[in-house]
Amino acid sequence: MEIHRADLWRAEGDVIRCELCPHACRIRDGSVGFCAVRRNEGGSLIALTYGRVSSVAVDPIEKKPVFHYRPGTLVFSVGSVGCTMRCGHCQNWQISRASCDGDLLRDLSPADVVAGALREGCEGIAFTYNEPVIQAEYVRDTSRLAHESGLFTIMVTNGYITTEGLDYLAGAIDVWRVDVKGMTDEAYRTLCRVPSVGPILRAAERAKHVHGMHVEVVTNVVPTINDDEAQLTALAAWIAQELGPETPWHITRFFPYLDFSHLEPTPLSTLRRAREIGHGAGLLHVYLGNVSEPGGEDTVCPGCGATLVRREGFRVVGAGMPEGACPTCGRKSGIVTG
Repeated sequence: MEIHRADLWRAEGDVIRCELCPHACRIRDGSVGFCAVRRNEGGSLIALTYGRVSSVAVDPIEKKPVFHYRPGTLVFSVGSVGCTMRCGHCQNWQISRASCDGDLLRDLSPADVVAGALREGCEGIAFTYNEPVIQAEYVRDTSRLAHESGLFTIMVTNGYITTEGLDYLAGAIDVWRVDVKGMTDEAYRTLCRVPSVGPILRAAERAKHVHGMHVEVVTNVVPTINDDEAQLTALAAWIAQELGPETPWHITRFFPYLDFSHLEPTPLSTLRRAREIGHGAGLLHVYLGNVSEPGGEDTVCPGCGATLVRREGFRVVGAGMPEGACPTCGRKSGIVTG
């Protein structure tokens, strides 16, 4: 793949200031930013992973997890290397912490991604596995081609992006599936080594209300770090008040890993309590993930209690919502079906 000049930067004397994520890296000639994939080469910022991917797969959309946008469809998933965070429990650390210099990457142009999605019978494309924000140029170009071919697009993201970066993606992304890892700066410093939760929340709100993206929130509940009642209550209240009560909240179980191998898995009682907190805050759709809980991932009509979508693992095994409405009471489900 040819060298691709990045967008969203400015020169500051003999360095480049990257404007894509809140790290706002000052990058000297020959160096890369925090993400390790944007390099200053002779006074220009180069997107090192444009058209270069580490991972490609065909996934159910539910695996992202996205439950309220085109349930039961397949998405063509692509990822590369690098990240804007250093999460101590990252499941994909082999690629999120990798550089561009190894043998993990292969070329896949935007046109190749779209062709692959169509060939595999997918209805959408998901940018996932590592953090897609750092591939903003590739994501935007691929998404524009995807839309021309009738495909939808998903960002599976940690949400750490500037206003300028999000606006750059406006019109290209249909679904903003964002991790909100806690509601305190301390939780983000501990889990992700970034200073504040603020940019994540502001970006999610802007994605929904300014750019009209479908937004779903995931929180991996980590014992002793983000599982306290105050944080869970604040998070649920923020979703309900700022994103809307119909916004899906996926509460997932933590398993010991990497820097947090010393912690215990999230107790099921904690997940159930988090679901109660979500419902108490007015959220209509709270899901439990990474755990076997009967009905924990089913979509239920908040009006009459009828099951609209029944799921087992990542599979939709039953759906009863003609044109996005409950067949029993007629209430709109809030699910995008087409």
